[in-house]
Amino acid sequence: MPVTARLSKRFYDVFGEEIANELVDWFNAVDATYRADLRALNELNFARFDAKLEQRLAELRAELVKELAGVKSGLKWMLAFWAPTALAVIGTGAGVISLLLRH
Repeated sequence: MPVTARLSKRFYDVFGEEIANELVDWFNAVDATYRADLRALNELNFARFDAKLEQRLAELRAELVKELAGVKSGLKWMLAFWAPTALAVIGTGAGVISLLLRH
């Protein structure tokens, strides 16, 4: 939303309509140039930020995949050791119950 520069009535009275309008046009041109430069700079900074964010997200994803693979492997080993232990406990419990029921 461009803002048009305006000068005071006294300025117009002292320097005249033509010079005052020329100065206003120059101010508006400078303002438009600064706005365009600022827009370009903002777009460049956003592009750099976006690229850095994408890189960090990719690194995080890779690290997460690696860690989840380790957890999955650990769970497999835990199950491998837990299942025989659980079967032994169940077998022992069944043996104790059968002994108690015999007598």
